[in-house]
Amino acid sequence: MSSRRAKTGIYRYNERQSLGSEAFPENDNLMSMKTKAAILVSSFAVLLFVVVGSLGGVHASSNEGAYRQLQVYSEVLSRVHSEYVEEPNIPKVTDGALHGLVESLDPNSSYLTADAYKTYRAHKSEAKGEIGATVSKRFGYAAVVSVLPGSPADRAGIESTDIFESIEGQSTRDMSVPEIHSALAGVPGSTVTVSVVRARKAEPQKIVITRDIISIPPVAERMMEDGIGYIKVDALTKGKTQEIAGNIKFLEKSGAKKLVLDLRNASEGDESEGVATANLFLNHGTITYLQGQKYPREAFNADPAKCVTTLPMAVLVNRGTSGAAEIVAAAVLENARGDVVGDKTFGDGSVQKTIDLPDGGALILSVAKYYSPSGKAIQDAAVTPNVLVADEADNVLPDDDEQEPAPDNEEAKPKNTQDDQLLKAVEVLKSRAS
Repeated sequence: MSSRRAKTGIYRYNERQSLGSEAFPENDNLMSMKTKAAILVSSFAVLLFVVVGSLGGVHASSNEGAYRQLQVYSEVLSRVHSEYVEEPNIPKVTDGALHGLVESLDPNSSYLTADAYKTYRAHKSEAKGEIGATVSKRFGYAAVVSVLPGSPADRAGIESTDIFESIEGQSTRDMSVPEIHSALAGVPGSTVTVSVVRARKAEPQKIVITRDIISIPPVAERMMEDGIGYIKVDALTKGKTQEIAGNIKFLEKSGAKKLVLDLRNASEGDESEGVATANLFLNHGTITYLQGQKYPREAFNADPAKCVTTLPMAVLVNRGTSGAAEIVAAAVLENARGDVVGDKTFGDGSVQKTIDLPDGGALILSVAKYYSPSGKAIQDAAVTPNVLVADEADNVLPDDDEQEPAPDNEEAKPKNTQDDQLLKAVEVLKSRAS
């Protein structure tokens, strides 16, 4: 899918925006040298603020490298301004360059123009409806990490690993993650139209989703064969740790001798709740730690008083497992507390800082990442199970050099309703001594 990957910098913006002279009045086709100089200086100053402003504690050689890159940027901008086929809209070109620069760092870092930042703040402060899906960016576009059961997205047929090519006609390749979230949110009862790219589908499909107030399903539990207790968690939002603790105690009273913790498609929640949930199963060891360039290492260690069970356990994960749930899985696996079964997780876990810019825009920068006990950045490495079992509904997008996907004949094929990942977790637990 290389042709669909995001292009950074000026090229990213040129594909979607007309940079012709219509952006300027006809009687102003030739800008004065003073105006041109002012635009170039202001553009240079903004990029200087972005790249160098936070490098105060970095070694001088790093600063020198940054300044050399700024000289290159200035030269490119000057050439575009003086030699491009038409008079370009320099503020828009600069916005596109900054957008590409920051997004190249990681999916959670964003550059917001003044208008986008104003919209973002308005959406954060309003009570609003959601679609009930966790959305990040992959392949340069908005990617669905997971869908909450019974949510508007679920009812509309949205699936994990779907790609939103556009939202209300606007390409998500040109949108930051905060802008994507703002576009998907809205008044309960209102609708949003998304263009969905899906494996085995030759063309994008337009789907209309009706927004609603989202409620997180309660943690569920049941007894399985051979004294195995099963706990299903759809999100690790505030209060879920207490629910899980209650379910553990109930299952133990019901005769459970081993546990399966199902964190598949659990992508919503707070990392602090992930730490607390992991502590339910750990009476010692490091759960996770935070660290960044200017963020001192902050370790989260297991408190023996908060551990509620020592039963043998297996954790189920898949590519919809993200954030807080990944902290739990990594802690269980790397402290040798249990097995992790399923597919490689999504990979997300960082802390963001919002920096207001002089022009009314903003930077949202990741300033620290969560690490597994062994020192792997969860956002970069994700969590790879020690017992790999691929998802049955594997919707990986084909590469460009692969053949065109065949017509979707899924309805004509018998569907496999067997949960191979859960069956493997049970098999693994049966092989372990109580």
